[in-house]
Amino acid sequence: MMFMISVDIKKSYKFRVKGCPTTTLTELEKPKRVAMLPEKIPGIKPKLKIKVDEKVKIGDPLFFDKKNPKLTFLSPGAGKISNITYGKRRVIREIEIRLDDQETFAEFPTLTLSDLKTITREDLIDSMLNGGMWPYIRSLPYRMIADPNDFPKNIIVTIENNEPFHPNPDVYLIPNLEYFKMGMEILKKLAEHSVVGSDLSHPLIREQLKNTVTHHYSGYYPAEDPGVMLYHIKTSDTQNLAWYISGQDVIQIGKFFKHGRYPIERIVTLGGSLAIEKKHFKTRIGLPVKLLTEGRVQSNEFIRYIAGGVFRGYSVVKDSYLGFYETALNLLSEEEKEETFGFLRFGYSRPSFSKTFLSSMNQSELKYDCGLHGEERACVNCGYCAKVCPVDILPQFTLKCIVADEVEEALSHGLLDCVECGICSYTCPSKIELCSVFRKAKMEYYKEINS
Repeated sequence: MMFMISVDIKKSYKFRVKGCPTTTLTELEKPKRVAMLPEKIPGIKPKLKIKVDEKVKIGDPLFFDKKNPKLTFLSPGAGKISNITYGKRRVIREIEIRLDDQETFAEFPTLTLSDLKTITREDLIDSMLNGGMWPYIRSLPYRMIADPNDFPKNIIVTIENNEPFHPNPDVYLIPNLEYFKMGMEILKKLAEHSVVGSDLSHPLIREQLKNTVTHHYSGYYPAEDPGVMLYHIKTSDTQNLAWYISGQDVIQIGKFFKHGRYPIERIVTLGGSLAIEKKHFKTRIGLPVKLLTEGRVQSNEFIRYIAGGVFRGYSVVKDSYLGFYETALNLLSEEEKEETFGFLRFGYSRPSFSKTFLSSMNQSELKYDCGLHGEERACVNCGYCAKVCPVDILPQFTLKCIVADEVEEALSHGLLDCVECGICSYTCPSKIELCSVFRKAKMEYYKEINS
């Protein structure tokens, strides 16, 4: 086994969320429609290359980024463009494709391992841009699509995702090891170093990828996050720029160059306390939410459909679709209930970071919901947020700097190190949406320095 660097993340949090998906894998039937959601791709200004009723193949261009016209997004289905939905200020929300019974593919050049020895980095990037693979590579600290003109020191590959609830590598990686290894060889051409972080205790990693993993982490969510990994391995602020990609997206890159076709297959999870069938599903990019949830949801009108993880995801309606990056759908209750004689129950089953409730002694899985269980108040400097921040920000002081418009001081506290994990918001007894404030401040700073 190659030498591995161990990274011990002490500030993390084990969420005992009820509704974890099993590793059972079920293949969903083919949907009638799929969609791309440009609105959910951060940092781009999309411009359409198609119109309603136009026919497309899998892999045909749908739109590109006005700021970088080479950055193209391809169709995840073959058929007719059935609808284009706009939001405020003509923001493109959804591009729906009604699928043909027999779908056709646009063809792209293939690449072998021997070709990798001679192809230039510039030609490889051009192939990834033309083939729709480049958007899978994102950059820190702003978590937008990587700039192909940059040359980072590190590209960080994450195999696990401990945020409730994402696909298990036992399910998505074991059948695709060949494609994963091919994708890793391609990534090695793009940055000085490929950093692959994983929990070494995982049997798959120990047995199958012992010569690929470079860093072993220990800790709970968000210990596996690329921003957390970078924070603990960088030696200076000059290394703040890094690229990152998920393990399942590395597989997509490997498939693309192996077969010369835009890969649309996805492994997604359905989880959360209101899901009846909590497991993995083999499906495709742009999946309709309704297809995934039909007959698999408890009868409850107060359901929040969360695309992505419980803490970083976003709400969707059941008539919508999963976005380009989303590999999970979580179903939680958003019903606000009055608990009769709640003051006598001592909160044994109530999720809380504070030891005020007896749930701190309850090691079983707990039923989370979307209620605030209180209202926003002023910061009381309790320090809970600082206790859980995995990158050692002092969130309570960073918040006050942002409110006072002291941007430089907020940066000195480590604003750009924020990994947007959401634990600070969860632990805050004053119900302050710290993570949202930090995310907005980071984007405003990005716009300022790039204007």
